[in-house]
Amino acid sequence: MTDWLFPPAPTPSLPISGRNERFPVRRILCVGQNYAAHAREMGHARAEPFFFTKPADAVVADGSDPSFPSATDNLHHEVELVCAVGAGGAIAGWAVGCDLTRRDLQAAAKDKGRPWDAAKGFDQSAPCGAVTLGPLPDSAAPIALSVNGETRQSGRLDDMVWNPDEILAKARELWDVRPGDLIFTGTPEGVGRLQPGDRVEASIGGLQTLAFTVRPR
Repeated sequence: MTDWLFPPAPTPSLPISGRNERFPVRRILCVGQNYAAHAREMGHARAEPFFFTKPADAVVADGSDPSFPSATDNLHHEVELVCAVGAGGAIAGWAVGCDLTRRDLQAAAKDKGRPWDAAKGFDQSAPCGAVTLGPLPDSAAPIALSVNGETRQSGRLDDMVWNPDEILAKARELWDVRPGDLIFTGTPEGVGRLQPGDRVEASIGGLQTLAFTVRPR
């Protein structure tokens, strides 16, 4: 039996739709600017996929509400299809996620050519719904996000520049992709600001809806 200096943190996990088991989260990989319209609204042209990461414990699951983060006045929402990697490093299931972003910190990092860690990988920055196992219900499904009942983002999964299989192949060139990895696959246009108290609902056809309220700091 291992003696720990202090108790290790519990393994982050997501519920699995229709199952008692849970999906253990090993790490989170995220793809940037994977919808052409979103790339344009952020001032970029179509390009090879690039990745950034979030820590596994950034996951917000089971209907919990994330807190408005410190050190920002410009928190943005980004609805995303999430690939859940299972046995053999293949995609085992899918979920609706929301990549929360400190946009002001990201802009400052871009200006100075610095990493995005503080802008993307902060605590509670990855709300995620239940994992649906099996093939993606509809590769052309609608993807949308609303804030306080007003639609902010709306698109289709087949608007992606790089599809999930292509993204997984690219990720494998950079990492040893293993069971428990989550891959956030990018967001359509319409990203925007969130305030404390805002109610967010994110949906993808055929998957369990993600909903949360932004708690005050």
